[in-house]
Amino acid sequence: MLSPGFTLAFLTVRLVVAADSEGPAHWKELSPACGGPAQSPINIDLQLVQRDPTLGSFIFQGYNSAPPGPWTLENDGHTVLLRVDNGPQSRLEMRGAGLPLPAYRALQLHFHWGSPGQAGSEHSLDRQRCPMEMHVVHMNTRYQSMGEALHHPDGLAVLAVLLAEQDSDNANFSALVSSLKNVSIRGVSVPLATFPLASLLPGPSGLSRYYRYSGSVTTPGCEPAVLWTVFEDAVPIGRAQVAQFQTVLQTGQPGRRLVPLTKNFRPQQPLGGRRVWASCGASIRATAPPTACPQALAVGALLGLELSLLLGQGP
Repeated sequence: MLSPGFTLAFLTVRLVVAADSEGPAHWKELSPACGGPAQSPINIDLQLVQRDPTLGSFIFQGYNSAPPGPWTLENDGHTVLLRVDNGPQSRLEMRGAGLPLPAYRALQLHFHWGSPGQAGSEHSLDRQRCPMEMHVVHMNTRYQSMGEALHHPDGLAVLAVLLAEQDSDNANFSALVSSLKNVSIRGVSVPLATFPLASLLPGPSGLSRYYRYSGSVTTPGCEPAVLWTVFEDAVPIGRAQVAQFQTVLQTGQPGRRLVPLTKNFRPQQPLGGRRVWASCGASIRATAPPTACPQALAVGALLGLELSLLLGQGP
C-alpha cells in the first residue's frame, strides 16, 4: 500500500529518494519498522487461514453513487493514485465486516503492477499472483489525522482487490485508464470526474469472500497500522488496460532520464506468528473441522447496525 500523498507525513522526500535508489532490501535502514514484525504484503496460505464468524457483511456509505467532485488523479513517482476524499461532502465510508467502530473514511485508491509478462500484485493466494492489485485506503474516523492514525494498529483499513487480465477492456476502469496519459510524468496531477467506487470492487457475492489480517503500510516507514482485507474474487481488467499502466506512466527524479514506472510492488513479508482470518464465504483448505459460521449471525449484525444508523444511534 502506498501513501495518500499529501496526508502521509512519513513519505518524505528523503525517504522517497533513498527508497528509489536503494530498494526495499534497504528500507529498514531508513525506517526500523520496515524490518520489524507485522509487515505487508504476504502470501495467504489457504491451509493456514482460520474461519472467523464475526467477519460478516460490509456496509458501504456513498459507494454506489458518484459523489461531488472532481477527484484528483496523480502520478507520485511510485504509483498512480486517485484521491477520493473531498472533505465532509464526500462521505465515502465503510463499516461492518468485523472492523472496529465507528467507521473508516475512504482517502484514496492506487495500484501496483509488474512489467510486461510479469505479475505485479502484492498479495497472493496460495502463491498465485495477479497482474495488478488495487488498494482502497481508509482511515479510522476516531483519529484526527493520518499522522495520528499511523500510530495505532487500527488506524487504517485497506481493501486489496486483485486484478486479473481478460481480453476485453473493463469499462469501469476506462475513465481512469484513459487519463493515465495526462499524468505520465512524475508529480503531475489532473482532475477526474467522480464515479461510483463500488464499480471497481467485486460484485455483491464477492464482497462476502475475503481474508483479514493485521499488517503494515507497504512503503517506508512501514507502520504496522493497517487492517487488511484481501478479497478472494479477482476483478477483471483488460490486457490493453494493464499495458497502459506498464508503459504510459513514467518515473525518475527531476532533471534525470525518465523511465517506465514498473514493478512497483513490495516483496512479500514473513507471516510470523500472525493469523489470517477467513470470512464466512471465503475458501479455506484447513484440515481441522470448520468453525460454525451461521448466516443468521452475519445478517443479524448487519440489520442491527443498519437499524442503529436509521435511528440516529450510529456507532
